[in-house]
Amino acid sequence: MTVAVVSNPPAVLSPPRRIVAMVPGLVALALVGYAGKVAEQSIAAYGRAHHLTLPNIEYVLWAIVFGLVISNTIGVPSICRVGIDTYEFWLKAGIVLLGVRFVLGDVVRLGGVSLACVVLELAVSIAVMTALGRAFKLSPKLTSLLAIGASICGVSAIIAAKGAIDADDEDASYAIAAILALGAVSLFVFPIIGHALAMSDHAYGLWVGLAVDNTAEATAAGALYSETAGRFAVLAKTTRNATIGFVVLGYALYWVRRGGASRVTNKAAFLWEKFPKFVLGFLVISALATVGAFTKAQSADIANLSRWAFLLTFAGIGLRTNLRAIARQGWRPLVVGVAGECAIALLTLAMIAGAAQRFLPR
Repeated sequence: MTVAVVSNPPAVLSPPRRIVAMVPGLVALALVGYAGKVAEQSIAAYGRAHHLTLPNIEYVLWAIVFGLVISNTIGVPSICRVGIDTYEFWLKAGIVLLGVRFVLGDVVRLGGVSLACVVLELAVSIAVMTALGRAFKLSPKLTSLLAIGASICGVSAIIAAKGAIDADDEDASYAIAAILALGAVSLFVFPIIGHALAMSDHAYGLWVGLAVDNTAEATAAGALYSETAGRFAVLAKTTRNATIGFVVLGYALYWVRRGGASRVTNKAAFLWEKFPKFVLGFLVISALATVGAFTKAQSADIANLSRWAFLLTFAGIGLRTNLRAIARQGWRPLVVGVAGECAIALLTLAMIAGAAQRFLPR
């Protein structure tokens, strides 16, 4: 997602025109995503044909890299932007469909561990980012946006909080730029650390779900490690996302008391507006899978659909990341973001290591 999304929202189109406008971008997502799949399969086939042991670079990374190259060299044509913007929809659709791989027993069993870890992660992230923001003399609302983005779900949380605390467009742009830059780095760094520490799929997935901010990057970083790790990353990240309404409400009330935001008149309506609805879809599909509503073949087909949805998502991550725009936002928010995210990653890693001793399978 580029910072232009915050400061210059696109014009509203009628539904028929919007559908037509989506087509070029959807084609671009499909082509880039499929190119990633072809690259993975071609390299694997070449290795088999020539009896070579080649690194297994999955389509997830290829799709992101191809998108990054296009976005930061020739650029994305403006006619494609509406369709490419749908990558977040495909992310949420993929997560909902992925619910077929979890019976509610798995959700509840991981949910207890995840919930405890999420509560700790929220407290740690908010405290670390707030302290660093003050130390580097960032504006108070920029500090709040960085803390919200790091503690919950990155760009989505920042956008949700921007209006709630009446933050400036510039502050939101700075916060989004920092979170996006760190999300791109996490795709490469987290799998390396996970393999170096020989983490189990379960432990690694939970760590990624807690430490990586954006849902798209968390999903991709998990999938780069293994399919199982990707599933647990989604589940842990979904648990974290579910807190967005409460955290944003807390910050809104804080800024209301300081006279820096509009009063919240209906807290229940506010929470429902901010709550990520795809979490409910994930639980519904999981509940249907639990009661045996799907045959084995149907479950496999639904799981395959989720992977195709993620394919479009990963292509969108690359196509929407403008490295030059991120670099123009300045160094202080990025330094705060890097220092804060490194601290959060280390603390959550220690948290997962402790949980793995008693709660997580090896």
